[in-house]
Amino acid sequence: MEYIYAAMLLHSAGQEINEKNVKKVLKAAGAEIDDARVKALIAALEDVDIEEAIEKTAISATPAAPAAAPAAPEEAAKEEEEEEEESEEEKEEEAAAGLGALFG
Repeated sequence: MEYIYAAMLLHSAGQEINEKNVKKVLKAAGAEIDDARVKALIAALEDVDIEEAIEKTAISATPAAPAAAPAAPEEAAKEEEEEEEESEEEKEEEAAAGLGALFG
């Protein structure tokens, strides 16, 4: 990765991306230099528009808009309403049972 970083650093500094400059950056960073990898990097970047590649990467790395809030709060509210209705029904049943004991 340090080879790609060296190329990106050179690009952002407005310097030419060539073997000599890449080696200088790697040396300054204290990285081991593999001449074959440097040559391969330069050859791979020969026909690449780095600005375009960065833009494409930035676009694809941008997270999608957050999904709509889940319906869980609505479901929780419905469950609470159902529980309240059930407890009201239980209270009415208990009250009716108590009244039945008076007359029964």
